[in-house]
Order: sequence, then structure tokens, then C-alpha cells
Amino acid sequence: MGCRRNNPDISLLSLFLLLFLFCLSFRDVLAQSPVFACDVAKNPGVSAFGFCDTSLPISDRVQDLVKRLTLQEKITFLVNKAGAVSRLGIPTYEWWSEALHGVSYVGPGTHFSSVVPGATSFPQVILTAASFNASLFEAIGKVVSTEARAMYNVGLAGLTFWSPNINIFRDPRWGRGQETPGEDPLLSSKYAAGYVKGLQQTDGGDPNRLKVAACCKHYTAYDLDNWKGVDRYHFNAVVTKQDMDDTFQPPFKSCVIDGNVASVMCSYNQVNGIPTCADPNLLAGTIRGEWKLNGYIVSDCDSVDVLYNNQHYTKTPEEAAAITINAGLDLDCGQFLGQHTEAAVKSGKVNESAIDNAISNNFATLIRLGFFDGDPSKQAYGKLGPKDVCTAENQELAREAARQGIVLLKNVEGSLPLSTKLIKSLAVIGPNANVTKTMIGNYEGTPCKYTTPLQGLAASVSTVYAPGCANVACSSPQVDDAKKAASGADATVLIMGADQSVETESRDRVDLHLPGQQELLITEVVKAANGPVILVIMSGGPMDISFAKDDTGVTSILWVGYPGEAGGAALADVIFGLFNPSGRLPMTWYPQSFADKVPMTNMNMRPDPSNGYPGRTYRFYTGDDTLYLFGDGLSYSQFNHHLVKAPKQVHFPLEEGHVCHSQKCKSIDVVQDSCRNLVFDIHLRVKNNGAMHGAHTVFLFSSPPSIHNAPRKQLLGFEKVFLTAQSEQLVKFRVDVCRDLSVVDEQGSRKVAMGSHVLHVGDLKHSLSLKI
Repeated sequence: MGCRRNNPDISLLSLFLLLFLFCLSFRDVLAQSPVFACDVAKNPGVSAFGFCDTSLPISDRVQDLVKRLTLQEKITFLVNKAGAVSRLGIPTYEWWSEALHGVSYVGPGTHFSSVVPGATSFPQVILTAASFNASLFEAIGKVVSTEARAMYNVGLAGLTFWSPNINIFRDPRWGRGQETPGEDPLLSSKYAAGYVKGLQQTDGGDPNRLKVAACCKHYTAYDLDNWKGVDRYHFNAVVTKQDMDDTFQPPFKSCVIDGNVASVMCSYNQVNGIPTCADPNLLAGTIRGEWKLNGYIVSDCDSVDVLYNNQHYTKTPEEAAAITINAGLDLDCGQFLGQHTEAAVKSGKVNESAIDNAISNNFATLIRLGFFDGDPSKQAYGKLGPKDVCTAENQELAREAARQGIVLLKNVEGSLPLSTKLIKSLAVIGPNANVTKTMIGNYEGTPCKYTTPLQGLAASVSTVYAPGCANVACSSPQVDDAKKAASGADATVLIMGADQSVETESRDRVDLHLPGQQELLITEVVKAANGPVILVIMSGGPMDISFAKDDTGVTSILWVGYPGEAGGAALADVIFGLFNPSGRLPMTWYPQSFADKVPMTNMNMRPDPSNGYPGRTYRFYTGDDTLYLFGDGLSYSQFNHHLVKAPKQVHFPLEEGHVCHSQKCKSIDVVQDSCRNLVFDIHLRVKNNGAMHGAHTVFLFSSPPSIHNAPRKQLLGFEKVFLTAQSEQLVKFRVDVCRDLSVVDEQGSRKVAMGSHVLHVGDLKHSLSLKI
């Protein structure tokens, strides 16, 4: 049947359809043909502007640009959606993009389209950290920045990515712990520097150029989102100077100094009564003054609004704008500074020179990125495009990262790995057995593709699938179906745990148990199963699974974090012995009694015997027995350590007349002159005694003398080594006495601890005496 041409409704419908299709194609044309600043070919007039002259030093280009702007124009560059200045050929720029573990669609600066439908989605950070592989941290960052640049070139992404999250995973209930490298300051510092270098460093290695600009967040002492009515917008983190300097600050210091990060983001919370984004000591004093940040400081989104409207820290919005800019804030994620800064200037609360300083830091970052260098196709990385996103190599790295992070926590002899020759049928059970989006956690992007756990396992053997629960809440478990599947199979894999409905931004947990009736389902399946039962926990935070640890029917336990787009394939590789597990826990797994007794709001790291407070993390915790410790993890091989070289005494040099020559000192101030070149080496022989090739993380821990409430034990270094079956390798650690054998005293000063230090490597212990 045909349509009458004179039917006005049909004609109008056709017109709208054509218009819609035109808009779609025009949008894709725009996405592929974006407008760039200082594009002389398309806008010859800009060649007269100094800020477009690539031969000038960055500082001169910034100065030229700032002096051309009116106050109102300057203010538009204080917010994440920076305003366009058409008379200068400057397009609008969106600062807010995310790349926590792959290019993300969170934040308005980045989106996917038919041009680039997805990007490589690596494991959530907590699992990548479990690899304890510093070269992997950097390799992932490099892939992410390549894909980000490729998307920028076709107008789908920005150049400034507000990642990584390097807050200390202080409390197991924190919903955002999944985004972090874990509870240890050294691991978090190594992750921060490595990932940032991968994101930022150009192929030429010029520190004044950036591939993309990273951002370390959330500064500082931020690790509570929403717990029992206490939220991050109102929380005042009361932190001792000692805890601040030896726990919360080191990752940020390393990020700025070692990683040369281009940005730091201040957090929502107050620290000791002052909002972090309004604290001149934390911002101008520490980040920019002491650590010499080469870049900009940005607020968490609407933090300036929060300190005025939620925390009522200032009486007027103009005061809030002024106090943050004067403290050292350069960019507001939000509109608050855009709305109130002009009034703050006109009322004399902030000088225009402070605005100039802030936007200068922002412009310098954009110049380092090449934003003011014209068409990126004529620059470095200009040939990157859709073909460089989701490459086979990038997707294989996502699988490898998941394999390296997966942690084997329990393995009754002979249980894992499973043999495809002996196992002809496999029961795959659990609410996380066939999930997709759950595997990539939060701050995610659209992945290239997914391999679910069920798909990964089914690729090796015949499987029978029973979800057991409709979702992780598991309010009504389908026990009979699960038992039937397990009873008829040669082996059973239970894939349980959490998802973003249980733990995420703005959602902390109140207990450490598996959600809903998951424990019941596991227990019943174990009773019905014939062969080995492998329990897989997919989660960001630790769980109290003591029931499964103690149940002899649960023959193996694996923690897989949120393992990314290739998580199912990686899990199958480990279960069927194609990969020898080498992941180690980056956080302590506590018993439920911890959550029953310890409020999240207590920020103290150290125990307090007077009130029974047990302290936090492996460095200080003295409470009930933990399920698993930081660094725990098994392998299919047995690795032995043999100490080859280590000093028994180290002498600390002091200038003549120092008071510690005439009296006994328990500790000595870290002074540059005394510390210079004060290092020694530790050599270890590590052997793989197993029949399988595999990687092994060698940890060097120290127990310092019991002074200044020092940590009971702390990580000095780690090295990941690959050893073929029955082979051995020499592993070397260089110990810097003032950095590694020092402790922070009660006033926040770093001191070298005199006396006996016990060094630990696996089961090895070596005593070292530090003397004057």
C-alpha cells in the first residue's frame, strides 16, 4: 500500500524523520570535525596572538593569553565547562573527564558514539593493585591515554582526566575502596606514580608536554561516603598530624613529586574543621609550596557549593568563592565560582591577581597538552583515531591485568587447578556468574566487549548454569536448582559477592557479611556437591567469609575484585591452570566483629588500649583475628626465599657536637646532610620449587623499634618476578635509611628510629641494628 502525497501528517512526519537523520549525521560530522584553538589554517587571524606561538615558553604564552581577557572572561575559565572566547578563537572546553580504569563516560567531557562505541575496560583499581606489578600500573595508563587521545582527535573526549583515586582504603566498609590501590601508603604511592606516568608521559619524555593530564584525588583524608547517616558533605575528619603524615599524605606526595601529576583534586570533607578546598596550608602551602605541583588544583564537583550551603563554613557565597581561590584552588567542578567570583572581586574579598594566578595554572596545563597548538592531527598523537581503541593488544592487556590481580585465598591440595581432561561437566552457580556490567565496577566506560565468568568457563568444559539468586541481594535463593546442578557435576564454581547496589560512591556498607542469603546458598550447595567446590568472591571490599574458610567442603576460594571486561576469561585461565595465580591482597579482611565495634567516623590509624579501639590496617590493627592479611595470596607453586646479602649494623652519621653523641637517643631528626647517600642493599635468592611457571611478589617488610607509636609492620618495597618451574632469580632491594627506616613522630616530624629493625621477606626474618 502507498501513502497519499497530499496527507499533511505523513509529510510532516517524513520531514521530522529527515531532520532527525540529518541531525544524527551532523552530530557525527561535528564529532569528527571539532573546533580547535589556535587553528591558523581555519582561522588565520589567531597567528598574531602570542599564546598561539608554539616557539614561545609556556609562561610567556600564558601571560599573553591572560592579559587579553576581561574579568568576566577570566571567570569563565574557573569552572569545569570553560567558556568560549570567539574573538580570540578559543572554543569552549570541558575539563571533566574520567579514566579510573579505562576511558569512562562518567563526566560530560567524554562520550561514546558510532565513531568510537567503546574503550578497553581494565579491572577495577583494587584488583589491578593486587598484582603488585608497578610496570603493569604504567602499562595500563599508557593504553588508556592512547585511547583517550584517539577519542579526543575525533571530538569525543577531553584531555584532562580526573583519575586516579589514591585515597587510603582505611575502612573495609567504604563503598569507594574498590577505586583505590588499597590500604598501604607505599603501594598506593607506587600505583599513583606509575599510573600517572602512563597517562601523562609523552614518547619524547619532555616533562613540559603531556599526553593527557591526570589528577590525583581526593585530597585528603577522604574515605567515608555515607555511613549510618554521616555523609561526606558534612563529615569533619579529625586526623592527628602523625596519621596525616605517615598514612594519608604519602600517596599524594608521591603522585606530585614522583609522578609529576598535572592536577590534584581537593575533597568534600573537612579535615580538622577546615574544608580541604578552603585550606591554604593543604593547597598553597603543601601541594604547590612544599611539593611544587606543576599544574592545577581542582575541587571535587560542587565542593565549593557544599562548603557554603551544606557546611555553612562562610556567611556569604562571595566569601566562599574568595576563601577557596585565596587558599589555592584553581578550578571549580561546578558553577559556584562562575556565579560568585565577580562579586567577590568587586567587594575586595579576592584580588583579580589571584584569579589571574588560578587561570594561569589552568592555561599552562592546556598548553602542555597542545590545546593551544591548533589542529591535533598535525601534532604528536594526531594520527591516533578509532582504529587505536579496543585493539586486540589492549584487550589482551585487560585480560592479563585481571589474571595478575586474581587472589587465591584457599586451595585444599589437589583442588585447583581443574583439569579439562578429568572435569567433563562444571556447575556454575551464583548471582555474579553471568554478569557483565558488575565486572567493571564504577567510573566505568562502555567496554569493547564482555566475557562473563560463565562464558569464560564454558569455553573450556561443558557447563550447567544455575543463578541461585536473582541478584546479589539474594533475598529468595533458588536452592533446589543450585543443588541439582552441583550434585550432577564433576566440580562446582560458586560466583558470589557484591555489586554497585552494595558498595559504591555514596554507599558505604554497614556490615561485612555476604549480602542476603548468599551464605545459605553456598552452604547448601557444598552439601550437595560431589566434586571440588570453588568459591569466587567478586567484590571491591573484603567480606567476612570465615564460614567458607573453615568449611572443608569449600575446597578453594578466589577473590576476583571487579575484574574488567575480560574478567570471565581471566577467571577461567586461573581455574583451569592456564595461568598460575600471583595476586596478593591489597587490604586486610576483617571479621564482622570489627564492623560491630569500630565506627567508620574514627579516623585514628593507631590503636587506643584505653578504650579498646583496635586501630586499622595491617600496620596498626590489634583486634580480633583477621581472616586474611594484607599481602596474603597463594600460588600453584611453592616459592622459597634465601637471604644472600644484608647488613647487621648500619651507622648513622652525626655532625660534631650533636646532642645524641652525649646522650642516648631513640630517634634522630631526618636531616638532609646526614641522609645523603645513606643506603644499603638487600639481596635475596628466590626459587620456584613448583612444576608450573609463575610470577611471585617478593615483599620487604620492616618492624621498626617500638617508639613514637610506630607501625607494627610496614612495607618497604615489593618486586614481582617471573620464574619458570624449578628456576631461581636474585632479587635486589635498595634501602634508603632515612626514607625506609624512619617513622613519623607524634608531632608529624619524620625521625630515623635508632635500635633494632626486623626485616621480613616471607618467612625470613633478619635483624638490623641502626646505631650512631
